[in-house]
Parts: sequence; structure tokens; C-alpha cells
Amino acid sequence: MRTVLMSSALRPFCLTIALLASHTLLFSQTTQPTVKTYDGGTRQTLESIFIPPLAHAPFSLSLETEWSRPMSGGGTYTLVNKRQIMRDGTGRIYQERWLLVPKNGKMLSVMDFIQISNPADHTLYNCQIDIKRCFVVAYTGSVTSTYQPAIHPSGALSDNSGYHQHEDLGHNNLSGIDTIGYREITTLNPGVFGNDQPMVTTREFWYSPQLGINILSKLDSPQSGKQTFTTKDLSTSEPEARFFAVPEGFTIEDQRKPEPEAGLPSK
Repeated sequence: MRTVLMSSALRPFCLTIALLASHTLLFSQTTQPTVKTYDGGTRQTLESIFIPPLAHAPFSLSLETEWSRPMSGGGTYTLVNKRQIMRDGTGRIYQERWLLVPKNGKMLSVMDFIQISNPADHTLYNCQIDIKRCFVVAYTGSVTSTYQPAIHPSGALSDNSGYHQHEDLGHNNLSGIDTIGYREITTLNPGVFGNDQPMVTTREFWYSPQLGINILSKLDSPQSGKQTFTTKDLSTSEPEARFFAVPEGFTIEDQRKPEPEAGLPSK
């Protein structure tokens, strides 16, 4: 009898412990973070105009970018931005990177990176605005190299994969700079690139031999849509030296790989 009475007395206490344990378990379950996952989608990076480290050809400009891609039901959606680019007489290059935003939308573009390249010491500083930190990587550009736009003659592609057509568009003065225009049209036959119809890519650009850059560049391809890069406010004066220094208040993190010691094999 004593054992039974003791068990009966312990029942409320045991029940209380059980309830507390159940509540704790329920509370711990409801406070666990929930991660929502999604399938599909793409990540794309827009490649802008190429700026070579050309010496004795300084400039500053604003580059306007417009990127249009088709929607499945018809029509297009377009992203835009505008950014500053400069190069000094030694070949150092300053570029701002601004986020692409919907054209004529309410979202404002913001600058997320500043890039400064120096061919003299082979450094490229990627300066992230929000954390005020510059990441240093190796820069391979050289003022002694010759940079030319990729131009290919008209004719059939290898392995009977398609055809390439080259057109000379003549000379034109854009933003006060003499330019030479080219149009390159590449057609891939069905099945070459997973395409069930001929795939046509058109590239048109107006190149400045004086500055070594494209003053106007257009690309129309099935993969990327339509991209247009237009130079505005072009000046050939020497930019201010302050643009080619690390921004004030930024820390520096060197991400270059150290050179192997003499006599030791590199990994």
C-alpha cells in the first residue's frame, strides 16, 4: 500500500515534468529557422566595354548601358545604369560599378564597387563600397601590349557549324572622336548549340584608334538579349590623380598569391 500511495503522490509531479518537457520541445521546434528553397533561375553577369591600359591616351567619360531581354509571352524587360570611367596618361584605369536597375522604374541605382588598375605594379583594387574594403588581385594588363578589337573575315565556320559575315561600316565622328565602324554577324546552324533553329548573333561597334576603346557598342544575341553601351561626356584631358588612389577610409586586403621562394617548386 505504501508503494502505491507514493506512486500516486508522484503522479502530479511527473505529469508536470512531462508537460514542461512537451512545452520545451514544442517551443524549440517552433523557433527553429525555416529555410525556403527554390529551383531554377539563372545568374548572369553583363560584360561591359573593354578598357585597355593604353599609355599617353587619357580620357574620362560616362558610359550608359542598356540591357534588354525578351519575355516568354512577348515584349522585353530592360535594365540600365550609368557609370564613370577614366584612364590617365600612364595607363591607370578607374571604373565605377553601378547596379543595373529597371528602365524608367522607381528603383535607384547605387554604386557598389570602384575598380582601380595599375599596369606599372600589376595591381587591381576592387573596392567594395558598403564595407569600405579594397581587395587587391593581380592585374595582367600592360602598356607594352597591343590591343585590337576582334575582327574575323567572312566565311564558313569550322565543321560546317555555320557562317560568319563581316561588314566595314566606314568612319564616323562620335563624341568628337573619329571612329571606325564594324558589324559582325555569326549564324550557327540548328543543333550546334542546342538550338532547333538558326542562331544569329550580331555585334556592331565603333572603335576609336586614338583611345583604343569602342565609343559605341551593340550586341544582339539569343543568349544575352540586346546590350548597348553608349559613351557620353567624353573628354581627352588628363583626369585628376585622386581618382587613382585608394578611397579614403577604406582598408586593404591583399589577395594575391605570394611568389614561390627561389629554388622551391611552386604548387
